[in-house]
Amino acid sequence: MSRWTVIVPDRLAPPADVEQAVFGDDAEVITLQAKHNAELEGCIEGANAILAWHDLQWTEAVLRTMPECRVLVRVGVGYDNVDLDAAEKLGITVCNVPDYGTHDVADHAIALLLALARGLVGHDRCARTDHWQWGLVDTFRLTGRRLGIVGLGCIGTATALRAKAFGLDVSFYDPYLPEGWDKTYQLRRHRSLTDLAADSEIVSLHVPLTPQTRGMVDASFFDAASDGLVLINTARGPVVDWPAFRAAFDSGRVRCAGLDVLPDEPLDRTDPLLARWVAEEPSVRERLLITPHCAFYSQSALHEMRRKAAEEALRVLRGDPPLTRVGGAS
Repeated sequence: MSRWTVIVPDRLAPPADVEQAVFGDDAEVITLQAKHNAELEGCIEGANAILAWHDLQWTEAVLRTMPECRVLVRVGVGYDNVDLDAAEKLGITVCNVPDYGTHDVADHAIALLLALARGLVGHDRCARTDHWQWGLVDTFRLTGRRLGIVGLGCIGTATALRAKAFGLDVSFYDPYLPEGWDKTYQLRRHRSLTDLAADSEIVSLHVPLTPQTRGMVDASFFDAASDGLVLINTARGPVVDWPAFRAAFDSGRVRCAGLDVLPDEPLDRTDPLLARWVAEEPSVRERLLITPHCAFYSQSALHEMRRKAAEEALRVLRGDPPLTRVGGAS
């Protein structure tokens, strides 16, 4: 048997040691470190498998250049950069790695909430500037507060379980879950996103980016919410309608927010709100906490994500059923 050609087109710098260990002598793993689609031309045509990160767009035009490709695995959870319909039409199985960072992202969501609740960034600043006293930074108690989880998948569930340990009253909105899921985890269930917004003092987002979820946290969501909402987003930036969020933040409808994702990444420093955050304006710096799309990251999670992506590609190449298919191709 000839060796398969497996290409890791973006992000990963050589050596692809984790991936090569999975494939062994059955495949050659090639890394390209491309940052733009134009850099793929002439480099991917012979691929049997693609292990794609998130810098590139896998459109029908790109997929058609790979006649020997049997599988594309998104090295991560989200697959909004892959044309699933085109992949199905071309017979390319599309998979993802949905569970590699479940603990890490849930931990990060709770960490953002704890940092905001306890004013950690502000208190650190106070200590460094010799203001060794309490009462200079706004804080709030978590115990007994109502937390609404949007999307009760692996990460949303892990976040809910952690939140219950902190004494939060947890509810959720997820129209895709079967009846009875609320009883399984002893959570309250909302039938609409606006109902969750109206009932929650804190909202944490845990949904993939799809046509249905893009901009779902919009002006109607913020209008339904009570003043003083705390928003946590470790999902995808475009899930939130940014102008609507910015207006709610400036009006005080949103008390504070912890964001690991933004609508444009790296962040748009010309955005009125983000420019004030960068400048550390007092009206923003204690209320807005931003991290650079790193909630998924730990050395353990990174290794697991790469290994599982390679294992899924190998399954498909060998003719075995995939475990995490997200497209309809087989």
